Amino acid sequence: MTRDMLHPAHPRPSHERRTSRRRRFAAALTIPAIALAGAISGPITASAATSAPPPVVTRAAIDPALVAGRGADVDFIEQEAENAVHTGTVIGPGRDAYTLPSEASGRSAVQLAPGQYVEFTLPAATNAITVRYSIPDAPGGGGIKAPLAVSVNGGKAQTMTLTSEYSWLYNQYPFTNDPNAGLLHPDWWVTECGCVPGEGYEVEKPFRPMHFYDEERMLLPKTYRAGDVIRLTAPKTTNASLTTIDLIDTERVGLPHVRLKAANVLLFGADPTGRRDAAGAFDRAIAFAKKHRLPVYVPPGVFSISRHVIVDDVTIEGAGNWYTVIRGREVALSSPAPDGSVHTGVGFYGKDAASGGSSNVHLSGFAIEGDVRERIDTDQVNGIGGAMSDSSIRGLHIRHTKVGLWFDGPMDGLVVEDNIVVDQMADALNFHTGVTGSVVANNFIRNTGDDGLAMWSEHQANAGNTFERNTVQSPSLANGIAIYGGTDTTVSGNLVADPVREGSGIHAGSRFGAEPFTGSLAITDNSTVRSGTYELNWNIGLGAIWFYALDRSIDQADIVVSGDHFLDSTYSAMMLVTEWGVKDQYRIDGVQFRGIRVDGTGTNVVSARSSGSASFENVDVRGVGHWGVNNCGAFNWDWENGSEFTLADLGGNDGVDANEFHPGTPWLAPYLPNLITCNDRPPVVAPAAPSPW
Repeated sequence: MTRDMLHPAHPRPSHERRTSRRRRFAAALTIPAIALAGAISGPITASAATSAPPPVVTRAAIDPALVAGRGADVDFIEQEAENAVHTGTVIGPGRDAYTLPSEASGRSAVQLAPGQYVEFTLPAATNAITVRYSIPDAPGGGGIKAPLAVSVNGGKAQTMTLTSEYSWLYNQYPFTNDPNAGLLHPDWWVTECGCVPGEGYEVEKPFRPMHFYDEERMLLPKTYRAGDVIRLTAPKTTNASLTTIDLIDTERVGLPHVRLKAANVLLFGADPTGRRDAAGAFDRAIAFAKKHRLPVYVPPGVFSISRHVIVDDVTIEGAGNWYTVIRGREVALSSPAPDGSVHTGVGFYGKDAASGGSSNVHLSGFAIEGDVRERIDTDQVNGIGGAMSDSSIRGLHIRHTKVGLWFDGPMDGLVVEDNIVVDQMADALNFHTGVTGSVVANNFIRNTGDDGLAMWSEHQANAGNTFERNTVQSPSLANGIAIYGGTDTTVSGNLVADPVREGSGIHAGSRFGAEPFTGSLAITDNSTVRSGTYELNWNIGLGAIWFYALDRSIDQADIVVSGDHFLDSTYSAMMLVTEWGVKDQYRIDGVQFRGIRVDGTGTNVVSARSSGSASFENVDVRGVGHWGVNNCGAFNWDWENGSEFTLADLGGNDGVDANEFHPGTPWLAPYLPNLITCNDRPPVVAPAAPSPW
């Protein structure tokens, strides 16, 4: 979402409150459910040899105690490959974009040559796994498939099929699948040469490779218990020269959910093997269900749908997202649609807001698997779309679509809760235009190609919305959470980790034509981990949280950042910045930072590159790589009157920085109120790992 910084023609960004954990499924079974359940249940095995090392369990690749109470409450347990037993090679840690380590969770992974393995000791009973991995692209792009052997306690291996068909993008926005392509925009500034190269400029190919990882899920043949050992092996016969294993998520999946009194899609002709198209059967089941006031039930199976299913005043329940899979191909349209789409694909869409939108839509308990392999921003190839008021979306697993959930308002009263959204070409979720009174809570998001969670107030302000207790990991571009204008917005209790480039952990920006920030903006009790990325166009590092005034000033809202923890920030922890071309026109004023912990920064605690002001109260810091305050203001260098940005010390700001001129003094006090302390690109000193406060 940062492509506008030097280019006047900005591409548009693609892109019930949580009351309990994700629901366990009912024990009542249909005949196909009985067969499937039998395949994953059975006697508990004996534990593995006592010599197996204890598991190292993490959340966002960090000690769970350091992020307790923040992020999504999920049913799976994360283990990083670099902490496991293996015969491969650890890559990383590293945060430089366009490298495999930079997009890995925790910024490290394990590479396996053919015949090598990584094995994980189970921390709890498990009958299902998710493996996050990367395998090479095909030489000409388009991806390959390769096997991965999965065995438990040395038993017979199952084969998991890995693919890079949905990975490996290259070049400038909006990217290409061709590793041999020249510059897509030779008239754009290229940081690598520090120039606008023009036609004929040759770049090293592949140019800017990114979006390396994907993930695959597997139900195991039975339930294994804590202490058993799962081994992932790259077979000696694999066609992948290297198989990179990032992590494994393990869980015990419950029995399939069954709804007997429902419009079962099988009765309307849906094929649960996925061989025949099921779109018409879904339409018929929905029409019947609406007429008879019944929910639609989708039993275990794979159902093929390669177009939008329009939903309004209907409930659709699956057997659970491990059991009910709705899968579709991306289909080229014979002519562009009125909205500019040149493709369609699987998705559940509310009616267009201009036609009144949809309401009373409730979707739960199934997976949506798309087939999107390139980024075309005009395409409506999202997992969920349209306008849905007074509706809910719960317990879905969405992957390989362009955006997981994209809502075009006006609309009101939506709850998005307990979902998993991974491996997207663009955002995981975006509230776009006039979305009000809606909540996004307890969702798990990983590997987006743009902002993880976004609110974009284009044309009409979003208002009264909340992002609460979500986990966002490893967006390969842009931010974990981004708010573009709007009124009375709350971002609370979230966990964001490992953004890669041109964005960071949490972002508030007046950009992309958004309406102004008004009312309140509360960013409270969130944690960022290893955030603060390199901004390609500016050639500087961004803060773990950053405010950006591009289209207008940020000075109308009551903005409070409180209780947040910024852990192991690559550059600065907090940043306030204005685009150079409007630095004397727009400002950022009155941002209040309270009760903050900063545990490790590569450069500064605060970086100010704008006119305006901020206040600081009870901001405790340690492990600062450079100076506490990097105050450049608007770069007008008024040495008599000081910087155009003022920092107010309201007390309780503890900790020291690494200022060689004032060793051992508080990080904030020497710089009040607006002393110019500008170092445009301060040296980066990697901090020590976060630890208990």
